[in-house]
Amino acid sequence: MKHFIVGGALLMFVSSLPVAVTNNHSISLVAQPQVQKIAFLRSFGDSLPPIGYVQFCQLHQADCRPGPVFADRIQLTDAKFRAIEDVNREVNTDVQPETDLEHYGKAEWWAYPDDKKGDCEDYVLEKRRDLIQRGFPESALLITVVRDENNEGHAVLTVRTDKGDLVLDNKRRDIMLFADTPYTYIKQQSERNPLVWISLLPPDSAPQTAVSASNSH
Repeated sequence: MKHFIVGGALLMFVSSLPVAVTNNHSISLVAQPQVQKIAFLRSFGDSLPPIGYVQFCQLHQADCRPGPVFADRIQLTDAKFRAIEDVNREVNTDVQPETDLEHYGKAEWWAYPDDKKGDCEDYVLEKRRDLIQRGFPESALLITVVRDENNEGHAVLTVRTDKGDLVLDNKRRDIMLFADTPYTYIKQQSERNPLVWISLLPPDSAPQTAVSASNSH
């Protein structure tokens, strides 16, 4: 759809026309609203961490502590974006999807996919670990729980950048701004402390039942 700017002279001309001239050929002079995409997720207070994450942190305590350097957001250079793309593609290719029930005989179990099999949260853990090894600060790499397009629980990795919150997803090859995904964002880690989780749902939103990230590959 094209947008046109109506000049002041044209406005005066139209307003001076007889009613009969304008009745059959209406001209809309109301400016169309511009859609502004939201680039950054908003938080709405504390939330409970997923039970699978609590279990994971009992076994990997060092990976659940604040990092030595805090960075609210990273500067998204071309090199960093390529690194994010590489990690997303490599992990999505290397790890084969398998539910926790199939893999471990448990409904919910978070683990690094060292055997190249895993559920959505296992992809997230591996991508986070790989990006940290490439020099990304832990505080900018947040595990995020969403409801997917089928209203099932799902986990993605959010990278906080100065250009917006980017999503790494085992369902998609492309890196996307969170607002471009079909997901409802439920909660994520706090950038200040990975043991603390924050709600991404406005307080006046409909009540949400407990979300398991393992409901979906």
